[in-house]
Amino acid sequence: MIVDVLVLGMLGAILGLDVVSFPQAQISRPLVAATLGGACMGNAGVGLVCGVLLELFAHETLPFGASRYPEWGSSSPIAGAAAAAGAAVGSVPMSLLFAVPFGLLTASLGGWSMVQLRQLNARLARRRLDALARGSARTVAGLQVAGATADLARAGMVAMLAAIVALPAVRWVAVQPAPMSVYAVPLLASLGGAVAAGAAWKMFHATSGTRWFGIAGLAVGTLLVALMSR
Repeated sequence: MIVDVLVLGMLGAILGLDVVSFPQAQISRPLVAATLGGACMGNAGVGLVCGVLLELFAHETLPFGASRYPEWGSSSPIAGAAAAAGAAVGSVPMSLLFAVPFGLLTASLGGWSMVQLRQLNARLARRRLDALARGSARTVAGLQVAGATADLARAGMVAMLAAIVALPAVRWVAVQPAPMSVYAVPLLASLGGAVAAGAAWKMFHATSGTRWFGIAGLAVGTLLVALMSR
């Protein structure tokens, strides 16, 4: 378990850095991050399902500017890993029923930690106002490196703490008798779908043309599913 926690901590640190610092390549999205977390525990497929469910909830928040939002980079791989770890010893639906809400909770805590880091970065910048006013490239670069390093450490710590809690907990949850567990995935998909639909509805009304992109994406996705299911 120590090795698993360390590996997931490193993965969470890298993916958490991608959210707002570097390289911002969308590898921190739940769909990607949870799949990678599941792969680390030997079951990328279950991690992918967990990522799809988390992605539905993630559509409600868009990480723009200084707005507050859940931090999916360090939380999603832990959720995917938890789902895979639970599936290895017990029920897949019960594992997902634990992993998805745990991922949502961890994402909220990760978002709070980002706010604290921003406040720390602001205090560091205020101490160097004179150098910044002079246009010191060294000061600017130093603040950027310090901020990115602190973000890497923050995300890694969030991921490691979450993994320490999630891995033993999901292995216990997954083996508990649950006659209604067959409804776990449809329930999570329904809740996530409702959240995603609400987010899409708001976007379609707020931004011109987005509804056509949404319809086109839905059509292409449906076609790909139909072709792959043959």
